[in-house]
Amino acid sequence: MGPATEHPLRYALVNELHARPSPRISAPATCAFVAFKEPRDAANRDRLRDTAHLQELTDRHGGPKPDPDEIHYQAQLGRHELKWESHTEFVTYMATTPGLPIRPFDPSAAAIFPEEWQLNAPGKRVAAVLVQIDTLPEDPTQAMAQLGDWFARDSLAAVWVLEEAALVASDFRIDANGFMRFALFARGDVGQGRIGRIVHRLVELETYRAMSMLGLGQARRLSRRLNELEPRLSAIVEAMGNEEKRAETVLHELLEVSSELEAQAVQTSFRFGATSAYEAIVMDRVSALRETRFMGRQMLTEFMRRRYLPAMRTVKSAEDRLRSMIERATRTSDLLRTRVDVERSAQNHLLMERMDKRADLQLRLQHTVEGLSVVAISYYAVGLLSYALYPLAAKLSVDKSYLIAAMTPLVVVAVWWSMRQIRRNLHKSDRDHPQM
Repeated sequence: MGPATEHPLRYALVNELHARPSPRISAPATCAFVAFKEPRDAANRDRLRDTAHLQELTDRHGGPKPDPDEIHYQAQLGRHELKWESHTEFVTYMATTPGLPIRPFDPSAAAIFPEEWQLNAPGKRVAAVLVQIDTLPEDPTQAMAQLGDWFARDSLAAVWVLEEAALVASDFRIDANGFMRFALFARGDVGQGRIGRIVHRLVELETYRAMSMLGLGQARRLSRRLNELEPRLSAIVEAMGNEEKRAETVLHELLEVSSELEAQAVQTSFRFGATSAYEAIVMDRVSALRETRFMGRQMLTEFMRRRYLPAMRTVKSAEDRLRSMIERATRTSDLLRTRVDVERSAQNHLLMERMDKRADLQLRLQHTVEGLSVVAISYYAVGLLSYALYPLAAKLSVDKSYLIAAMTPLVVVAVWWSMRQIRRNLHKSDRDHPQM
């Protein structure tokens, strides 16, 4: 089987399945994670700037240069194992280091990402996570005592994951150094690959949660704008029954509201679609952890249900409200167009009646003019004929006035008959050659 038998994208698509493997991590270890997103039109950003920013980091630590055409990168930078990924709207940096810092969640664990380098990023930081990986004590209550010192108790979520292979905890708060913190206690027999997958799911959980909640601000702005447009739309609907207000005026006002609604739909469609997709990923990552309750503490699903899903419902509600108003505007527009068509049909009917009356008057005037024309033409015809009859009257010894009087009725009848034939021929020509 030669290359000619293979689809040109087969190998590239298969390699994509293995492009983003989870890291292999042994406890104890520390993971520092950051994600950057450009504030506007991130999906169409210049991705070469992302690669240049990555190369700036690898040059600082003497690592291999990244390929500008690749969307993932993995290398050992000193004590850190760096993993970089480029996504549709953002890029992520994940660095794992063996061992734990002197103090729990010490910001020095993220020293691989210096502040100056972060300030030079093409976008702004949307996620920053520190994951502290340690071995689970023989008595899990000891871990619970540590969690009470590290996290805020009112929002602490602590769960067993993957059939009690590890204990995961977080309060989903940002600390004074700008990092969200996760604690992971793995049993001694849990392999590196499994720990790496848990850590990967945790940082993805936070990243996609942050990305999905970008739609919340846009939903609130949209709701404020819809609050302004809805009374106008309701007033337009009520004005449809007001016969004193012209339908064209109401339709013009409706077109202004409809244009604004469509503009809002264009501006929010991408963000709301992305929010829905990111929400699905967040819930998938929570489900993939296969959590069970730990010592009666709050579970991740409970935290998401109480703190996260209401924000997603707000976004969905704003999206549904916008769609509903667009549908209302469309139905109202159809009704107004029907009203305008009916009014125009009535106006056209009235205009046709006036045209019929005008045509009838023109026909009567035409008949009158034809009668006068017969008289005028006959008068001139008799006058011309009288010159021809003078010699004949002298030869017949007849008074010319009698002869002219006798010829006058004949001339009038002949003129009338001639004009009737001309009019009949014209009508026949119109029937034989109708206008298109």
